[in-house]
Amino acid sequence: MPRSKKFRRARLIVIVLVVLLVAGAGYGGYRGVSAVRASFPEVDGSVKVAGLSAPVDVKRDANGIPQLYADTDEDLFRAQGYVQAQDRFWEMDVRRHITAGRLSEMFGDSQVDTDTFIRTMGWRQVAQKEFDTKLSPETKKYLQAYSDGVNAWLSEHPGGAKASLEYGLLGVVNGGYRPEQWSPVDSVAWLKAMAWNLSGNLQEEIDRSLLAQDFGPDKIAELYPDYPYARNGTIVKTGAVTGDNYRPADGSPQSGTPAGTAATAQGAATTKAMLQSLTDRVDAMPQLLGRPGQGIGSNSWVVAGSHTTTGKPLLANDPHLGPGLPSVWYQMGLHCRTSSPACQFDVSGFTFAGMPGVVIGHNKDIAWGFTNLGADVTDLFLEKVTGPETYQVDGKDVKFDLRKETIKVAGGEDRTITVRTTQTGAPLISDQSTEQQNVGKYAPNGPSAPDRGTSGYGVALQWTALSPGKTMDAVFELDKAKNWDEFRAAAKDFTVPAQNLIYADAKNIGYQAPGTIPVRGKGDGTLPALGWDSAYQWKDPIPFNALPWSLNPSAGYIVTANQAVVDPSYKYNLTKDWEYGTRAKEITDQIEGLLKNNGKISPDDMQTLQLDNTSVMAKTLVPLLLKQPVSDPYVREAQDLLKDWNFHQDADSAAAAYYNGVWRQLLILAFGQKFPADLRAKDNCLLVRQQDDPTKPDSATKIVTECGTREPGKAQPDGGDRWTEVVRQQLEKPDSSWWTYIDDQHKEQKGLDNLLQEAMKNARQELTSLLSKDVSTWSWGRLHKLELREQTLGTDDSSIASGAVHKLLNRGPYRLSGGSAAVDAAGWNAAAGYQVDWIPSMRMVVDLNDLDSSRWVNVGGASGHAFHDNYNDQTDLWLKGKLLTWAYTPDAVEKATKHKLVLTTG
Repeated sequence: MPRSKKFRRARLIVIVLVVLLVAGAGYGGYRGVSAVRASFPEVDGSVKVAGLSAPVDVKRDANGIPQLYADTDEDLFRAQGYVQAQDRFWEMDVRRHITAGRLSEMFGDSQVDTDTFIRTMGWRQVAQKEFDTKLSPETKKYLQAYSDGVNAWLSEHPGGAKASLEYGLLGVVNGGYRPEQWSPVDSVAWLKAMAWNLSGNLQEEIDRSLLAQDFGPDKIAELYPDYPYARNGTIVKTGAVTGDNYRPADGSPQSGTPAGTAATAQGAATTKAMLQSLTDRVDAMPQLLGRPGQGIGSNSWVVAGSHTTTGKPLLANDPHLGPGLPSVWYQMGLHCRTSSPACQFDVSGFTFAGMPGVVIGHNKDIAWGFTNLGADVTDLFLEKVTGPETYQVDGKDVKFDLRKETIKVAGGEDRTITVRTTQTGAPLISDQSTEQQNVGKYAPNGPSAPDRGTSGYGVALQWTALSPGKTMDAVFELDKAKNWDEFRAAAKDFTVPAQNLIYADAKNIGYQAPGTIPVRGKGDGTLPALGWDSAYQWKDPIPFNALPWSLNPSAGYIVTANQAVVDPSYKYNLTKDWEYGTRAKEITDQIEGLLKNNGKISPDDMQTLQLDNTSVMAKTLVPLLLKQPVSDPYVREAQDLLKDWNFHQDADSAAAAYYNGVWRQLLILAFGQKFPADLRAKDNCLLVRQQDDPTKPDSATKIVTECGTREPGKAQPDGGDRWTEVVRQQLEKPDSSWWTYIDDQHKEQKGLDNLLQEAMKNARQELTSLLSKDVSTWSWGRLHKLELREQTLGTDDSSIASGAVHKLLNRGPYRLSGGSAAVDAAGWNAAAGYQVDWIPSMRMVVDLNDLDSSRWVNVGGASGHAFHDNYNDQTDLWLKGKLLTWAYTPDAVEKATKHKLVLTTG
């Protein structure tokens, strides 16, 4: 439905409103300043908060980071809810509308498709079931206290500009909107968004199927090569599973393990129309933590005290997520004045606005960090739908579970949808649009496939997060854990998303793989499964006690950077789509080098290692590029930049700019030209070879210009870690068919050397157009830019705001060092350009010898108020690789305190 005239006219009003507000603030206009600052939180003095049993102190440092001190657990979480609402309630409100599939109530009909998809998956219903049936009474008590604190703040700020500037903007186009009371389920539902963005290989499953329209299994296997176990190792040395119990070998990082066998293709390929439709629907999902998919990861490592200058363990973590404002993370300390059964917490770290507790951080006894395990926890199932209420399993009709969902639309009519769910709990995601109704018109071939009929097959999504779990219990259990055993007990409840958990206390370091990870009947999760055959259904998940773990490995350190956890000898299939371990090996090599040269690792070493921007792939590729004969002095001038390059991708490096330009052109020539349009970036038009009649394999071909259709952030080849392994393996085959390409004269050329020369020429031309003809002015940071975009108002095409408004609320662009497969992982998509699209979203180094010597930094800042001093005050430090001192003990917090607010009993 087109946007209503009311909403279109309101854009202009919103622009004018924001310009006036900002202009007023910038030039000291009283009304502008007052309007902007009206929503800023009170940080000094005292305020009454209903329900508190005793006063709670809120101490903020110069960066606005709050440390809370209370006498009971419930008071602590009630205060946490109040303070997070002070800083971030608009963000919290938008997030809960996302997870409930209710964005249309705020922003109108542009969000109906997103709401439809989330309602179909039923995030909110699952969260409600978790709260009702899975969570402990203690966790429910904490969630309710948190909600009471949010609502105490909300009672003072019922809506409008006094709540935040964004509510003022929203009021122009949706004047009747008023925030509802916060509920415990609003907090639990955020875990579903967290799980969605860290949900494994769904995109790879789609992409393999789309590639199957043009390539056979052998060529697809070259694009998804075996994990390099021998070179890049695994997180732990693979132990044995006896019965349902995992026994580590010695837990040390693994090397020299034989490579596993390639995954076999399951069944026949699904068709372009089917998978492209699903891709469009997935692309419409809000990426609250950044884009999901292979290549997105994080770093963490922990070093034993025997190897550190402090004599106690050191732990580092930097999760890689999508950039945006406000920051996805919120820094906070939750402290009981006196430890007792009534008050059990003394924890500090990173959490999410809208969720109580601390997700990553440390208490007085232990520290922990997360990286994404990458377990395959999603499967697409093709379903033979036999009627409005039935589908087929093993030749018999089975009834769907049916429910109605009504989507309320601001400025428009309500929409009612019917959600059909299989008896395995998988919603039929192909029901809710014209495109999706075409999904099942094509099916895998094979003698066992039932007739597709006139309406075709449906597509259902099986996902572990759609079953109620106990992750919220795990958050509080982690926050209170005193030792390894309590840490593992907490990890057992961390059902989704599956993460790599690293651990340290004063004497020990450890690793645990938690999560609900399915055991499949048939199939390996790499391609859509056949829903009409019950042999493909999931069995009971991997038992927790059978999941890999390690305590005090002989190496004296543990590195997790999304590499393989174990080798193929492990009993269960965790996934076929590991990250390929480039970052993990670089971190491991750096740690080994420090230990060899210095003998000990310092906190400064940990911080410096987080900034390692080395391009490992360049060490292999640059010597080949320098060997190429280049007669054109214009191109040779650029080639010469690589002669003395140290492979560091510094923002001011001209060589890094040219190398990455060549890398992008290599991928386009070798792979992009051959890929179907629905894998390539929208509006990215390339020369490709096309058949006159695609239905006839032997028909004549011609060279044409064809544009891609996929959203740029998910286009392929993206140049991430998988592509470094693909290219590395193909470099050993100079005559590989992948090195056949179409040059700018529309002629087909062959051979690795020719392609490298063409890539260097094309890169020289592209960087000249983007930067200048003078290579001495080039720098990687001029190409590789980060813009922190305000995300809660949506994109320009689907929000209440326009590009002009976003320019006022966004920050940047910033010139960044780093790269996609570097430890300093400032990711960019080579199929789309050079814009940074995922980053180390925070950095921390925990010193178990002296917790007050720990360090942390966030992207953005504590505040969600766009013009507040703490909205973006940490970004400059983050850009420079600096960390803030992380005060923890009462004396250190008091010394750092700049503002003190007392929450008193109401």
